[in-house]
Amino acid sequence: VQLQASGGGLVQPGGSLRLSCAASGIVFSINIMGWYRQFPGKQRELVARITSIGSTNYADSVKGRFTISRDNAKKTVYLQMNSLKPEDTAVYYCNTQPPGPDYWGQGTLVTVSS
Repeated sequence: VQLQASGGGLVQPGGSLRLSCAASGIVFSINIMGWYRQFPGKQRELVARITSIGSTNYADSVKGRFTISRDNAKKTVYLQMNSLKPEDTAVYYCNTQPPGPDYWGQGTLVTVSS
């Protein structure tokens, strides 16, 4: 299984980024997918999840700013992040939800700073 997150980078507060995660080795279309993030010294936390049919849930901290979506044909899940804040700075990962313990990839670093 490979879940390769990409799209991170440095952005100013109030800016936007779109993360992508390409999946292989799983039956993508039937899996609930999630975006997670990890702050230094902290455990990973679930940011957003999307079911196989597109129902979504968000952590309170990102609700109204982040949007998760998926393209089952491309086996890809996305995270559109708007109105970014410095406290969104973290390494972002995708995984199934609940997460497969062996599925974590390298993640992609998002840094929000002026």
